[in-house]
Amino acid sequence: MNKKPIYLIANEIRREWKNVNYGAQPYLSAMLLLSSINDSYGYDSASSIIKYFLSNASSFRGEKAKELKNELKSLLN
Repeated sequence: MNKKPIYLIANEIRREWKNVNYGAQPYLSAMLLLSSINDSYGYDSASSIIKYFLSNASSFRGEKAKELKNELKSLLN
C-alpha cells in the first residue's frame, strides 16, 4: 500500500489544529515541504522532523488528531 505524502498529512493537521503549539509549528512547517520519509529539510531527516513534531503535539487532541498522528507514526516503521 502506498503511504500518503507527508505534506498531505501536514496540510490536514494544519486544517484540523486551529492553534498549533509553538513548539510543533516549525516541524509542521517543515513537513509541508516533505514528500516521503526519505526526504530531508536542511540537515534534518524527515523521520527526525516527524518525531520532533509528535513530541511537541501532545495538545493536538481528538479522533482526527489521533488518526493523523498514527499516519505519521506509520511512516516511521
